[in-house]
Amino acid sequence: MGNKVHLGLQKGELNEFMRRLWLLFCVLPLAGQDPLSLHEAVALALRENRAVVAGEAGARAAAERVTQAKSGMLPRVNVSEGAMRGNNPVYVFGSLLTQHQFGPGNFNIGPLNRPDALNNFQTQLTVDQPLYDGRQTKNATTMAQLGGKMADEDQRRIRMETVARVAQTYYDSALAAENLKAAEQAVRSAEQDLRRAEDVRAAGMSTDADVLSIKVHLAAVNEQRITRRAELDVAKAALNDAMGVPLEVEHALTTALAPASFTETAIGALEKEAAEGRAETRLSRLSASLAEAQNKAAHDSWLPQVGVRAAFESDAQRFVTRGGANWMAGVTVRWNVFNGFADRARMAETSSLLERARADEQRAGSAVKLQVRRAYAGLQAASQRIQVALAAVASAEESLRITQNRYQAGLATVTDLLRTETALLETRTRYLAALHDERVAATMVEFAAGRLTADSGVLN
Repeated sequence: MGNKVHLGLQKGELNEFMRRLWLLFCVLPLAGQDPLSLHEAVALALRENRAVVAGEAGARAAAERVTQAKSGMLPRVNVSEGAMRGNNPVYVFGSLLTQHQFGPGNFNIGPLNRPDALNNFQTQLTVDQPLYDGRQTKNATTMAQLGGKMADEDQRRIRMETVARVAQTYYDSALAAENLKAAEQAVRSAEQDLRRAEDVRAAGMSTDADVLSIKVHLAAVNEQRITRRAELDVAKAALNDAMGVPLEVEHALTTALAPASFTETAIGALEKEAAEGRAETRLSRLSASLAEAQNKAAHDSWLPQVGVRAAFESDAQRFVTRGGANWMAGVTVRWNVFNGFADRARMAETSSLLERARADEQRAGSAVKLQVRRAYAGLQAASQRIQVALAAVASAEESLRITQNRYQAGLATVTDLLRTETALLETRTRYLAALHDERVAATMVEFAAGRLTADSGVLN
């Protein structure tokens, strides 16, 4: 048997193993915190995300169905080879005739009633050529072509959703990283306040209660830092999942969480673009066209079908000797006169499906317009929140500076100090959330309008 090692991997498992190994070679350098921009993340996702790969395979399969449908009017050629042996009188009589071996002695009553066993090696070549198939091939081709277009639109939808998801998870990771920085800064500020309070207490200007209050505050912001670190780990894993890479891969995000740069477009123009260009609306229109084609095919099932059949046959007692050949050709006409009401029910079914598809088409148009309005309103609100939050952060920073100086001079209480510390952390968090929401909303406006791609400027 030899010395062989069986890895226990099927072909599909081996392909997946090699893909993941390649990913590790390509992405492991990121473990050293190599930079990863949003554009790079999107490009990686469009190569490796399994939903994108599945969509591309579905589009290829749909293209092959068109070729299958078009073959309906092409000739069918079949070759068959058979071998039989027996002493059935009718079988022996017929086989001798087709083998061209029938002779006068075969008319004797004895051999006719009780013939010896006979071999028959039969080779058949048949050719069937449809002349008219009641437009079945034409209807099938139309439906397959519509199916191919639907697969292309579905692939475009998957790619757009993948880009949107990567952008969302990328900005979630950026927000989590910034929130962690804010929490760490709050911890450092609380530690400074604790040292300041201890100095004030040592000078006899405060009591232990102030020091204990700041220690409680320090514990609280430490808890927030721990929570923010956990949120960052989860956000990075979600980004890796969206990109289609192992969840444990590390990367340093380089696209800053800063105010988005985008071109203002009237909401009416965005709604019109969405109604015409979104994959969902195109899919709904194609679904209605497919339902129309199915309804037409159901009605055409009543049409006749005409075809030509030709056959060549060779029969021999031995595999290649003691035999003969013959041929046949003919025209057949088939007309579906009655099929137990099945065709009538199919026509009623396809008519109902067509009505539903047209209703879905109208509903899809309204749904994408609503999505545009929701995303547009979110973008406008987030942009305004950024300005408000930015001013609040500046005020909170100045308020904390003044309060810290007043506390050290004995002119402010520890309550004032902790209140301004908490207010600064909250305003920074709101500002970061507004930046995140504006970035995501700008991406979703492009997505809702149906024009989000890997090269969209909103991803800069």
